[in-house]
Amino acid sequence: MDTHCDASMDPQPSPLYRRRLLGGLAVAVPAAAAGWAVAGRDRRPAARAPEAVTGVTGAAAAAAVAPEGPRQAGVDRPAQPQQYTVLTVFDLTPPGGAADRGAGEVRYPAALLSDLGRRVLDVCGGAGEELGGLPPGDLSVTVGVGPRLVAAVDGRLPGAAGLPEALDKAVPDLARQGDLMVQICAADPQVVAHAERLLTSWLGERSALPRWSQDGFRPPVREPGPVRNLLGFLDGVSVPRTERDLAREVWLAGPERVRGATVAVVRRLRLDVAGFLAQDVTRQERVVGRRRSDAAPLSGGGPAAAVDLGAKTPDGRYLVPLMSHVRRAHPAATGSGLMLRRGYSFSNGPDDQGLLFIAFQRELRTYVETQRRLDDGDELSAFATATASGTYLVLPGFSALRPLGSSLFA
Repeated sequence: MDTHCDASMDPQPSPLYRRRLLGGLAVAVPAAAAGWAVAGRDRRPAARAPEAVTGVTGAAAAAAVAPEGPRQAGVDRPAQPQQYTVLTVFDLTPPGGAADRGAGEVRYPAALLSDLGRRVLDVCGGAGEELGGLPPGDLSVTVGVGPRLVAAVDGRLPGAAGLPEALDKAVPDLARQGDLMVQICAADPQVVAHAERLLTSWLGERSALPRWSQDGFRPPVREPGPVRNLLGFLDGVSVPRTERDLAREVWLAGPERVRGATVAVVRRLRLDVAGFLAQDVTRQERVVGRRRSDAAPLSGGGPAAAVDLGAKTPDGRYLVPLMSHVRRAHPAATGSGLMLRRGYSFSNGPDDQGLLFIAFQRELRTYVETQRRLDDGDELSAFATATASGTYLVLPGFSALRPLGSSLFA
């Protein structure tokens, strides 16, 4: 299971995000004037809580997140991820369709991305009827492009390679990879819904076809820090936090075409929540490698203590079990770096709940080596099934004068 101990999920799914599974997994459905649908996600509106209808809550007053800058929002800012998200993956086809692929393949995303960046600035820039009269608050939109488009520019660039086929063999073809990732986050679920409607409709008019989509949620928090997940454990413990850590582990310093970018790995994991919770708490803690109450490692110390993989009991047994998630995912065991994880819970119905795992890193190797070790013996993996997957180069930041994607595709 590729949660790497720090995916974020809420033990009490919000009714705003309960969806019924529409038979089968993700299936691409062309956008149309009347709207669009993606299998695996019921697009019918759910019942809204009173505070969501009025919009008079802390969510409405959430601090704005500037969409402009050298790096895109929605990665390390805001520092505490917003409570709600929807992430959609699109396939891009040139204006004339598949027959026009080739020489025009790179020019097409250049124009599309430039226009998309301007549309994002408009949506995030202020209140209006587009957002149902609601202020955008902390709305952020994060855009990434898939390996096919990056490799068409230069196959040596970060983001030009996807996940090894062996790691994705169980994921249905129609829910694997894709050309364009759009992650929308906000504290107000209605703002997320309006922004999704606007951007998905806009992209559909430009021949971008939705491949798969998932909405997610996190529990409300009063201060930054780990949140509790659907399995009952606190997540978000071991991630890069300081500017120095982020520069070393997350943000690309070069080549110049991708300076300020990062590599995202996205996985939708269906969790056997009932099966995991049927284990006694001691067993759950040994599977994870942390205490359920406060996320302290089983090697000792408090919640902020570093995991001591060498710590043993007096009779010589490792305190952190050999096949526990914490041990299998630990950078010391994988030889890889840290990932900045921005996980969300999802609930498409009682039999389809889990984690929308989103991780940002400078090198795809960081994720790949970690996942390979998990596949070799992580006990938590028995409770997870990947149903969608992809890697994306989150483009460098942009502004009105520096179009989205211009450094890569110009």
